[in-house]
Amino acid sequence: MHLSPDPLFRALADPTRRALFERLCREGEHSVSALTLGSGVSQPVVSKHLAVLKQAGLVIDRSSGRQNRYRADLAALAPLKNWAEDMSNFWEQRMDDLDDLLKRMDQ
Repeated sequence: MHLSPDPLFRALADPTRRALFERLCREGEHSVSALTLGSGVSQPVVSKHLAVLKQAGLVIDRSSGRQNRYRADLAALAPLKNWAEDMSNFWEQRMDDLDDLLKRMDQ
């Protein structure tokens, strides 16, 4: 049984959160202040977005002195990957069924 991808969809639906997550995936671990630079939003807003990503399991934080540092947890994407594979298989089967039907109709 697969876990629901709903929390991941909700967390990644916001473009700012998605951009923060993508940045952590590409660049590795960052502090909140480093993530705030170039994000176009304030530090409190970045912190709130990171809290949502953390709640969805997409990021992991650790304390480093007085700063929190965040990194992406790619294993958390497994439910989303499973959902995408299930949907791909579903639609492939539907298209195969339609192809079979059209071939029978041509005969």
